[in-house]
Amino acid sequence: MPIAQPSIRLRVPLPDDATAWHRVFDHPDVMEFHGGSAQDLAHYEEFTERQRKLAAEHGFCLYTLLDETDQVLGFTGAQPWPQSWGPVGEIEIGWRLGRAFWGLGYATLAAEATLERVRAAGVDRVVAMVDARNERSLAVTRRLGMRRAETYVSPVSGATAVCHRLEL
Repeated sequence: MPIAQPSIRLRVPLPDDATAWHRVFDHPDVMEFHGGSAQDLAHYEEFTERQRKLAAEHGFCLYTLLDETDQVLGFTGAQPWPQSWGPVGEIEIGWRLGRAFWGLGYATLAAEATLERVRAAGVDRVVAMVDARNERSLAVTRRLGMRRAETYVSPVSGATAVCHRLEL
């Protein structure tokens, strides 16, 4: 018997999503590869505002990820690589889910929906930058059919990040 896929919806972040993101990401496991501790609410307010601007400008962003009951699970989407190191000039896809939502298929399903949206916006190639120790996210890149390309060392954290590429 086939396993049912979870139902998801992506939306451009609303101002109130900053509070939801702050809440669902406030877990040490979630933040292990993102600085170790949760950001403050002001960070997520600025972050969601930036995503709304990206959506208006590019036709895609890091979307709020919702389940069938409109519960906020985290985010997924795409944005121009935001750092001065790494794959500068590339469009990066990414995902981050609250700890309670890991292992249920949401990340891969949401990343696939993101790929459809960026393809529709005319993007022909994406990257995913993943901490080399983050086995869960590395598994998502494999399920998406991404190929391992180069590695970078973050000048901020010193962590090794693996850049994966996918031609759309």
